[in-house]
Amino acid sequence: MPQSRTNLNPEPKTSLPYVVGLLLRFSTFGAAILILLAGLLLTNWWLIIIGGFGVALGIYDLIQSKHSILSNYPVAGHIRYVLEDFRPEIRQYLLENDKEQVPFSRQQRALVYQRAKNVSDTNAFGTLDNLYTQGKEWFLQSAISQPLKNKDFRITVGGERCQQPHDMSVFNISAMSFGSLSANAIMALNQGAKIGGFTHDTGEGAISSYHRKFGGDLIWELGTGYFGCRDEHGNFDPQAFAEKSVDPQVKMIEIKLSQGAKPGKGGVLPAEKITQEIAETRHVPMGQDCISPSSHTAFSTPRELVAFWQQLRELSGGKPVGFKLCVGQPWQFMAIVKAMIETDNYPDFIVIDGAEGGTGAAPVEFMDNVGMPMVEGFLLVHNTLVGAGIRDKIKLGVSGKIVSGFDIARMIALGADWCNSARGFMFAVGCIQSRSCHTNTCPTGVATQDPYRQKALDVPSKAERVASFHKNTLKSLASIVGAVGLQHPSQLQPYHIARRLDDGQIKLLSKYFYFTDKEALLDQSARADVFNQMWVMANPDSFLANNDALIAYNKDSRDKGKETSAPTEQSLGSLDDIVDGGRLIGNVNNTFRDFPHSSE
Repeated sequence: MPQSRTNLNPEPKTSLPYVVGLLLRFSTFGAAILILLAGLLLTNWWLIIIGGFGVALGIYDLIQSKHSILSNYPVAGHIRYVLEDFRPEIRQYLLENDKEQVPFSRQQRALVYQRAKNVSDTNAFGTLDNLYTQGKEWFLQSAISQPLKNKDFRITVGGERCQQPHDMSVFNISAMSFGSLSANAIMALNQGAKIGGFTHDTGEGAISSYHRKFGGDLIWELGTGYFGCRDEHGNFDPQAFAEKSVDPQVKMIEIKLSQGAKPGKGGVLPAEKITQEIAETRHVPMGQDCISPSSHTAFSTPRELVAFWQQLRELSGGKPVGFKLCVGQPWQFMAIVKAMIETDNYPDFIVIDGAEGGTGAAPVEFMDNVGMPMVEGFLLVHNTLVGAGIRDKIKLGVSGKIVSGFDIARMIALGADWCNSARGFMFAVGCIQSRSCHTNTCPTGVATQDPYRQKALDVPSKAERVASFHKNTLKSLASIVGAVGLQHPSQLQPYHIARRLDDGQIKLLSKYFYFTDKEALLDQSARADVFNQMWVMANPDSFLANNDALIAYNKDSRDKGKETSAPTEQSLGSLDDIVDGGRLIGNVNNTFRDFPHSSE
């Protein structure tokens, strides 16, 4: 693989000026011009025909606005489409299969492209999946299935202290910053959100003029750098935040505690991608990497975090305020929950970002080996809120490799209220998974600040594709919901999905995953004792574990004849030990939704 796709800090291989790079990109077009000139000088009709065709094709590529690759690579760009047309045959004999994920499979990407372009997404001759392999999951359809008329599924986000609740789609654009993405990509995403009536998360890079141009609903993400509302020292500036957050286009405020691609590490925008415009938007200097701190300076304890989100709520005029995290040490999240209960102040929403996420630059070790995957992270958050008796006070969103109607339906069945997608919408605006986001050489103009490359991304046509991808994905979600015999995704439950185990047996997800009982943590009566142990370790006044409380709990457990061992790496590493089966009694998720009970 080329070094530029794997090296997070690539060194220039040549000292030639930038204009030479441009000439190389247009070399095939230039060759066509030379062939045409040679044919005219030599009066060779074959050279004139070949060269003339190449020149005409190159001119067309430069003036067309539908395909960004052709604008950046006139004539040569057609080679990609020729190879793509023959790719199934080449792959059948030589290369990978359609299901190989690197990180998204060809089938996943093709699904997004088809739905974004409003072309048929149906396949022939049966599934490519092995339905008998370990981990295969499927929905259990109903004998009273029916097509749904309503396909625009929405929820309302906003708790008791919220004065401006937000009505939003169950499928929205996840956090991607201006700077990580190009101006044209941001505009296409926001215009698509405006057309489709869904919400666009700004990412931590602040609200740019490109987010505002088309007026699509925004979630303003506030990271550790406080971009857009920071003082000269990089600390939070309440006045600057208040001035921008009251804008009617800003619908919700999201505090970023951590993100899936690099949990425990601040964001990084390489210096070569920082333009004067980005520097002014973020209030950062030119000529050096823009690195967000690893943690916030506005708070240092769970109780201070609660006070911070209340401050943001008041400064924004009562808009929904929540936080996003990739789950790390479970007792730290539980400490936040304890602080919520003691102060009787709850965030309006929480977004769980899985470790499988990531759209920009991140160290390989962090991408591969730090942070909890989406499903395990979500279930820990969901079960903690249920066990604390406050799940009905907080809406939960999830993000992490979600691109299809099945992906959305599965996470809502496990208890989520809505889903976000980042790379799915990147595919919709033209991303081809070249994995060169950090090099400023994105071939489609999606993740680059090169003005020539990003100009190739035509905003109006890509915005339509963003809206179409959203619409057709919700249409697919509606088909699944209708097939199960329900009316809204919120009625989905884990017993609607079956999973094949490694020994060939089949279990419903309500039996495969652990679902805690309502308020079980308040008296340490959770059936999975590891939850009780983590709960007693949680301290609302510190993110550090309360080991004395754990020792006391384990001593008390011995006296009661319960499990006595403290959490170990083996017992906490994968959370497998807490999978003792959920109870199938109507609302397994304890999400307090109004729908009929069901049985296994």
